[in-house]
Amino acid sequence: MPNASSWSASSPLLLLWEDSSGTRIFLSLLYAVLAISGTLSNVMVIYLVFSFKKLQTTSNAFIVNGCAADLSVCALWMPQEAVLGLLPPNSSSLRSAEYRLLRGGLLGLGLTVSLASHLLVAFNRYVLITKLPSVYQALYQRRHTGCMIGLSWALALLPVPLLPGLWTLGSAQSDGSSRYTALLLALAVLGQTALLLHCYLGIVRRVRGSAKRVSVLNFHL
Repeated sequence: MPNASSWSASSPLLLLWEDSSGTRIFLSLLYAVLAISGTLSNVMVIYLVFSFKKLQTTSNAFIVNGCAADLSVCALWMPQEAVLGLLPPNSSSLRSAEYRLLRGGLLGLGLTVSLASHLLVAFNRYVLITKLPSVYQALYQRRHTGCMIGLSWALALLPVPLLPGLWTLGSAQSDGSSRYTALLLALAVLGQTALLLHCYLGIVRRVRGSAKRVSVLNFHL
């Protein structure tokens, strides 16, 4: 009988599914389709931005950064999951701690930079809409934009030492270290969500205030 715990550790989606050959084949096909479609769409976005000068804006620079991060998941991580899903659960490739760490690193790096890029886009639009043009121009100079993009990748590399603890989150040997890792991840996601809400709610308030002023002006005219 297949070792369900070893397979669950190798493919997180199987934590929600019954471990069977049919399920593994279905998930492998799903990973393959997502890998192909995700790679093509992200490459197309990057190509369009670099091909048309009008699209080379600060906001699109952050979007391209997010697409590059998504490629590490779609073009590198998902194909491996598709292939590994066809292997038996007790395969040596699935049991290799170094290989699992590499796959976890690719997934964590891609998701972290992608989330950071979404946050950079939201903050860029928040400053553009709610602040003076001089503030926006001073903040989003080419050098500053490059530093923000580089910082998103640097911050994504910080949790790498925590990756070994991720593999014990779903096992019976889960200890304080793995729970600490899960807590840090949850706090990071909650913090990023709070910042996104702050930026977009600020934009909504500013747009509503501008609409009210325009309505009052039209009434007086």
